[in-house]
Amino acid sequence: MFKIGRVTHYYDKIGVVIVELDGNLSVGEKIKFVRGGEDIAEQTVDSIQIEHEQRDSAGKGDMIGLKVTTEVKEGAEVYKVQ
Repeated sequence: MFKIGRVTHYYDKIGVVIVELDGNLSVGEKIKFVRGGEDIAEQTVDSIQIEHEQRDSAGKGDMIGLKVTTEVKEGAEVYKVQ
């Protein structure tokens, strides 16, 4: 498990987080959200959006939108699960 980004915003009405990536992420990969050392949620990436466009993958420096299954507060770290 290694860190690939950080949540910069959470839109509760649509259940989407904005993540600033430090690494690569692709649809189908498993991620985990951690905040303050506490696991918040784990899920599979169903879709990635950049500027409202669907993508199969994104890389370091990209700001992406991800649909989430549970509330994830700003500042949560995002880890890729192997």
